[in-house]
Amino acid sequence: MSQISADKDIPFTKAAIAPPPTQISHLGSFIAGGLAACGAVTVTNPAELAKTRLQLQGELAKGGQVKKIYTGVFQAIGTIFKHEGIRGLQRGLGTAYVYQIALNGCRLGFYEPIRRGTNKIVYGDVDHPGSVATAVWAGAFSGVLGGCLGSPFYLVKTRMQSYSPVLPVGTQHYYRHMFDAFGQIYRKDGAKGLFRGMDAAIMRTGAGSSVQLPIYNYAKAFIEKHDLIGDGPAKHLSASAISGFGVCTVMQVFDTVMTRMYNQSGQLYKNPFDCFYKTVKAEGFLALYKGFGAHLLRVGPHTVLTLTFMEQTMKMMKYFEGM
Repeated sequence: MSQISADKDIPFTKAAIAPPPTQISHLGSFIAGGLAACGAVTVTNPAELAKTRLQLQGELAKGGQVKKIYTGVFQAIGTIFKHEGIRGLQRGLGTAYVYQIALNGCRLGFYEPIRRGTNKIVYGDVDHPGSVATAVWAGAFSGVLGGCLGSPFYLVKTRMQSYSPVLPVGTQHYYRHMFDAFGQIYRKDGAKGLFRGMDAAIMRTGAGSSVQLPIYNYAKAFIEKHDLIGDGPAKHLSASAISGFGVCTVMQVFDTVMTRMYNQSGQLYKNPFDCFYKTVKAEGFLALYKGFGAHLLRVGPHTVLTLTFMEQTMKMMKYFEGM
């Protein structure tokens, strides 16, 4: 009798104890990605500011007609600090935080679920290592999602960073803060104005996201396979640096087009292709690479810091989720 009672208790005991989760939740991935990116952007925002102003300097002007205020990334950062102080160097930082949560929360947080889901559809197994194609697809799709969600914030950030009361370049928009910016844009252009340039943002984030995590993962795997660097921060930093250079190289042209699309007033550019054409016609092809040094200075450390912080924030979220 006691044996039968014990046997009856076995299935009840197994059912009562829920197995621990094997994968971090979508919300946990989103939070981990957003926190990692916010930590990185705090450090890299001055380089982003310099990049924005370098990209807008001499917009649609012939080379000989341009008086260069900013001649390079370090000169630009020094000039801005001299005339506008630390607050000037960190213009748009609050909006940048919101944008990073939206963009990188999606790009870094949804990359793995999308990749695993794609592997399930293509290979029939979520744990299949997949291929370069599935990794690129997951990176691009997660980036496009983040780009759409974060586009209004990037628009405001670009305009806030391009504004200078002392040494202006490009079209100037003065906003007291992020909410003032949204209010002014909505009153002038309606809801459509808040999503101006989103097509360029999709192209930019899709291009950058399609290579960021795939390059990082393959670089890390290569380092581990050949035992080049022992496990620890140095391995993650090395893989992140390689990934950052790849992102900057792929994304630069799209980034310049997007900056100009966002900062325009009126209808200077009809779409990203029109912006590309007008820029090349007026300034030459190399104008699309204005601010490349500043972009590299931002993307390199930003990618290194984001992916390094990501290792820690993911561990933190796994701890909170009981993994």
